[in-house]
Amino acid sequence: MRAGQIIDGRYQILRTLGEGGMATVYLAEDRYLKRQVAIKFLRLDLRDDEVASRRFYREAQALTELSNPHVVEIYDVGEVSGTQYLVMEYVKGSNLKEYIRQNAPLAYTKVQAIMLQILAAVMEAHRHGIVHRDLKPQNILLDENEKVKITDFGIAMAVADETLTRTNTVLGSVHYISPEQARGSLITKQSDIYSLGIIMYELLTGEVPYQGETAVSIALQHFQKQMPYVRERDASIPQALENVILKATAKDVKDRYKDIEEMRADLQTALSVTRLKEPRWYPQDDENDATKVLTNVNDEIKKINQLQKASQFSRRKQGQLKKLKVVFAIVVLGLVLGAILIFYPRQVQVPRLQGQTLSKAQSELLQANLKSQVKYRYDDKVAKNKVIKATPKEAKRGQTIVLYVSKGQKARAFGDYLDQDYDMVAKKLQKQGVKVKYKFVYASEYRRGLIMDQTLSPKKKVIPKQTKVTFTVSAGSESTLLKDLTGKTQAQAQAYAKKHGLNLEVAKRASVQKAGKVTAQNPGAATWLQAGSTLRVVVSNGKGSDPEELVDQTTFSFPITINYVENGTGTNEIKIYLEDANHNYKNVYQQFRINKNTTMSITFTLDAGKTGKYKVVRDGRVIAENQKVHQ
Repeated sequence: MRAGQIIDGRYQILRTLGEGGMATVYLAEDRYLKRQVAIKFLRLDLRDDEVASRRFYREAQALTELSNPHVVEIYDVGEVSGTQYLVMEYVKGSNLKEYIRQNAPLAYTKVQAIMLQILAAVMEAHRHGIVHRDLKPQNILLDENEKVKITDFGIAMAVADETLTRTNTVLGSVHYISPEQARGSLITKQSDIYSLGIIMYELLTGEVPYQGETAVSIALQHFQKQMPYVRERDASIPQALENVILKATAKDVKDRYKDIEEMRADLQTALSVTRLKEPRWYPQDDENDATKVLTNVNDEIKKINQLQKASQFSRRKQGQLKKLKVVFAIVVLGLVLGAILIFYPRQVQVPRLQGQTLSKAQSELLQANLKSQVKYRYDDKVAKNKVIKATPKEAKRGQTIVLYVSKGQKARAFGDYLDQDYDMVAKKLQKQGVKVKYKFVYASEYRRGLIMDQTLSPKKKVIPKQTKVTFTVSAGSESTLLKDLTGKTQAQAQAYAKKHGLNLEVAKRASVQKAGKVTAQNPGAATWLQAGSTLRVVVSNGKGSDPEELVDQTTFSFPITINYVENGTGTNEIKIYLEDANHNYKNVYQQFRINKNTTMSITFTLDAGKTGKYKVVRDGRVIAENQKVHQ
């Protein structure tokens, strides 16, 4: 994307804000709502990548579900030239990583204040069943008032989602991932709590607790090394504050806070004088298990290092060592395969049942020598009586498979969308399956695009996929730069007025022009006229009319320039008065507002030998007047 490029006719790219492994973020101007926004575009080389697209969609879905002052708000989603994009709230400031780099170590009260804001945002996500899974200072923004905003829900996942239980998949940033994430094990809300403990450690010390030359070496430390004590770096740090970190980053999930609410309650009182003599927190069952595991691992590492050092003495010995490693690998592989054959002789793959009818799914399970148990639940995406998912994915013959079957969409209260942006509301409802229609009505008191009325009453219980709604939407009072209609037919003038939301008044008058042709218009060509205003035209009756009505007239445009003057309101009110064959000087010819110097034309229709006149009034004062206008 380049600066100045306009996306979807609405967002004008200003500059690049940052680039990541999956997306590029730009600062843009929303020309529709006159505000700056951040637009995240999926990288061009990833637009056909199914995993990247799914993560991109997941972020939009997660942000849409959350409503919290400490979570970045999403405004719009779309696609341009095959590339997905998200339009989000622009947070003017820096991310927490930059803030720490510039200000660490922070005051304890500052650490507490920042962490409580972060916890509020994560608590909102957890209440909606969403685990962020990539909490780190780079994904936490601070505005100019140090208000926290969490972003980047690209790998967030609903805790109920079956893919959350995948193993052998490491998700998140290596300095902040929990031990279970590093192992590729089950990820829960406590995984986010662990990451929050690491962030708090960094806020107090200015550094992450575990460092290394490779991502693997850092990941291993999360489940092999004891969390460093912050008070060993700075003994003045209150013990209660250190205890929050220690409990949040416990190796075993059961030793951590059970939820964000518990962590927040502990942090809120960590600087209280009543906790000054608090002892250091330790896990309940710490029988040096972690030390034993670590010792065993270190012993193995030492043995390998010794072998590697010995191999340096002789290339022949090095060759022998390689052979020994190959033999050892073959033996280990054989043992693993043997164990699989011994302990899992009856393991079967559960058929893919998602989207199938209940009867067909049960039939396939019977053929695979598996039993079934049915659980019904509401689902917005899967049709009624179709299988949402089946668990587990692998089982022994005769084992029971749980089939989660859709009850369809759950009836919900329809919202009150008055005074909201139609485009945003329509996209939201269409995603739910609601059939949305609209009709435009010109209304100067409503900004264009705002919903003025809806056919469904708020709080009415509806099933989205069975629901239709029509919104009455303001067409605003946009201005049209008038074309020269002289010589056009009356029908053409009517079509033009209808297209631009103008009211047409037709006066018929004898003329030398062909009958049915426009001979004059008011306002004249090159004049801006607001939608809903009146456009007046004179249409010829032809030569066959009463000869006495034939009048020798001249119609012409007279250009004027109106200068904008700053008055503290941002606009000037303009009134134009005109006198000619069709207008009285006492009546306002045109009335509108300007916010910049404006050039326009006034159309005069003058009888032979007559002159016209006009005056321009800006904010109640006459700024231009001409008493003798002629062609």
